Amino acid sequence: MPLHATRIFIDADACPVRDETYRVALRHGLHTFVVSNRMIAIPSSPLIERVVVTQGMDVADDWIAEQAGAHDIIISADIPLAARCVARGACVLDPRGRILDADAIGMALAMRNLMEDLRSTGAIMQGGRGFTRADRSTFLSALDTAVVRAKKRGAGAVRPQWRPLPDADTP
Repeated sequence: MPLHATRIFIDADACPVRDETYRVALRHGLHTFVVSNRMIAIPSSPLIERVVVTQGMDVADDWIAEQAGAHDIIISADIPLAARCVARGACVLDPRGRILDADAIGMALAMRNLMEDLRSTGAIMQGGRGFTRADRSTFLSALDTAVVRAKKRGAGAVRPQWRPLPDADTP
């Protein structure tokens, strides 16, 4: 794998678009890391690698943020993780296909904090809307676009290979 190749990292524990991500990654020949706190079934492919981290709050997030770099794509609904990855030059997509980049992450963090405050005071009792077929379609389109852009930006860039965190269990 060339050092400048775009990679995909999936924050996989609660990700509803893993299968869609695998299809796009395989079509584009991208190395994909499926990061979770538990064993998750993955397709048999040398391009798809499972990374099971130790149990604990934000351990998977820490591993992803440590590995993410410019030209990588992160799939996560976790806004604080997205902010950390954007700061490292990565493109982040949430499962609904929203691109969280340097232009959007500030507003996303502010909205997340506002909603968290409203929920904690009881002003809002319900969660977000359900995940729909349209969300899945929007995600697929956004991921394909992000891959093409990342590949173009990554041409000629060089960065070090990934390395596991000391407590990571990489089967």
